[in-house]
Amino acid sequence: MLLRVNPVQPEEDVIRQAAEVIRQGGLVAFPTETVYGLGADALNEAAVARIFAAKERPAEDPLIVHIANIEDLRRVARDLPPQVHALSQVFWPGPLSLILPRAAAIPASVTAGLDTVAVRMPGHPVALALIHAAGTPIAAPSANLFSRPSSTTAQHVLEDLGERVDLILDGGPTLIGLESTVLDLSGEKPTILRPGGISREALGLVLEGIAVDTSTPSRREREEGGLPSPGLMGKHYSPRAELILFRGAEQEMLAAMKERLDELLAAGKRVGLLVAYEDRDSFAGYPVIIEYLGPQDNLSHVAARLFAAIRALDGQGVDVILARGFGTIGLGLAIEDRLAKAAGGRVVEIH
Repeated sequence: MLLRVNPVQPEEDVIRQAAEVIRQGGLVAFPTETVYGLGADALNEAAVARIFAAKERPAEDPLIVHIANIEDLRRVARDLPPQVHALSQVFWPGPLSLILPRAAAIPASVTAGLDTVAVRMPGHPVALALIHAAGTPIAAPSANLFSRPSSTTAQHVLEDLGERVDLILDGGPTLIGLESTVLDLSGEKPTILRPGGISREALGLVLEGIAVDTSTPSRREREEGGLPSPGLMGKHYSPRAELILFRGAEQEMLAAMKERLDELLAAGKRVGLLVAYEDRDSFAGYPVIIEYLGPQDNLSHVAARLFAAIRALDGQGVDVILARGFGTIGLGLAIEDRLAKAAGGRVVEIH
């Protein structure tokens, strides 16, 4: 079932209905400021198992637990490090997930068997209202089939999950369009494991000495201990088409894209492009399908369009998608992370 909900002032009756589904062990897809989440009672192991089954998600890929107020943090985490206060004061509610020692109430299935848990307080009125009304923390990965591009509209959720979900709350398109930043506070040094809606530069204004680790754990590491964070698989956020990411100096990058494009067209391939508005002239006249992500200097726009654009190219039946990089400053780091994982290692570095 799909219910429309006001994204600014959620209707109480709609939220009550969704909260009851959560309390009964059901699945509710709901908008957050990042992407749509597929939510279940984080303290109900059977309900959590339904998330993994609906998404076809491997057990070693943990979930993020969502709370609606700071007082609930101690229900899901313990031995809170001192950095939590400063970070939560600035970035919660918002797109920041913190990896913390897991409280006993959180089932091991939520955390891939690890003794840590990722927690965030979302910044979307619908998400906050749902968690409040349900009266329980909500475990919620992105509401899509595993390894597919994340859902930024309710229609994307329907396309991927359909009747696997008990209820979908349609609050319109999400604002940020990329998942939360995951910051690990469980080790000696605060470390970004998944770049996202909060940039490392913004975090650095609150907390010094933040490291970035976007390495991909090996299959053996995953099987032995689970992943410390969602979004770490080598192939993730992927279209059905083959995606190739180009990154490097602007003109050389575009020239390399055009060279590959010529080869693909000569081979009879149907090609899609993910580029910036400023790239229009570079690809004028080519028989390709182009999704413009936005201006180069407006990375918020690019991020918000990314997953919808990838899905749009898939929907038009392209064989190959050529994507340009947007650098690693600000949201560029998260955009490149998603594109690199969508490419599954097919990255052309231009030096």
